[in-house]
Amino acid sequence: MDLNDFVARTLTEDIGPGDRTTEAVIPVEAAGSGYVLAKSDLVVCGHEPARKLLAGAAARYDGEVLYDIVHPDGTEVSAGTVIARVRGSLRGIIVGERPALNCLMKMSGIATNVRTWVKAAEGSSVRIADTRKTTPLWRSLEKYAVTCGGGHNHRHALYDGVMVKDNHIYATGSLKEAVRRAREANHHLIRIEVEARTLDEVDEALDTDADVILLDNLDDPTLQEAVRRCRERRPHVVLEASGNISPERIARIKHFGLDVISAGGLIHQATWVDLSLKLDRR
Repeated sequence: MDLNDFVARTLTEDIGPGDRTTEAVIPVEAAGSGYVLAKSDLVVCGHEPARKLLAGAAARYDGEVLYDIVHPDGTEVSAGTVIARVRGSLRGIIVGERPALNCLMKMSGIATNVRTWVKAAEGSSVRIADTRKTTPLWRSLEKYAVTCGGGHNHRHALYDGVMVKDNHIYATGSLKEAVRRAREANHHLIRIEVEARTLDEVDEALDTDADVILLDNLDDPTLQEAVRRCRERRPHVVLEASGNISPERIARIKHFGLDVISAGGLIHQATWVDLSLKLDRR
């Protein structure tokens, strides 16, 4: 979803026809300032949607809110750190506070979670990547948060990459036939990835001209043997591991010879972090 559309829909959801409390208590001409405070150790992410949400809230009252970044996205900060300052329409700050914080807390939570997984892979060249396991309509923001945590993005959606999975194989009749059809239907710059869940399927995948082999849900010994076979027969094929991935497991398998380790848990296992917006005392 386009960020401007996201902001408009988010504000409409929260404000509706108007904020009954703020419009009754705060004069439209009132101005103020404040700051966004990290209440736990975290990796910062989400400044741009927060800025736009505060600005959009202020614009409903013909005002403006200026959002000054103190610590940019991707920065690790400790509890008690001010990550941004705001100033301008007091109505805009108060009305836009919750939507802005929601984005910052969710996106910083993902970035903070991802940083733990990425640190587990240190000392190797393996990439830690996300998947399509994202919140509907939040995908662009969630995948951006992954990069702020130091991770990498997998394909964004169904339209920008070919991945032949188990149901494609069942529906087609064989992995080889599915790859043949995929190659025939796409231009030469598109990579084709295939999923293999057993050593027999790994051998079958190696008999195709797939560019990437996803080693899915293999235990550590089987995964290591699968990598050995692939490197022996097709040393330049890109190897990705997924399924039952955790930071602890990444530390065990990062030297197996993989190129990518992907995990939906980068996003769906993330917990919101704690941030607050405090007004400066008048």
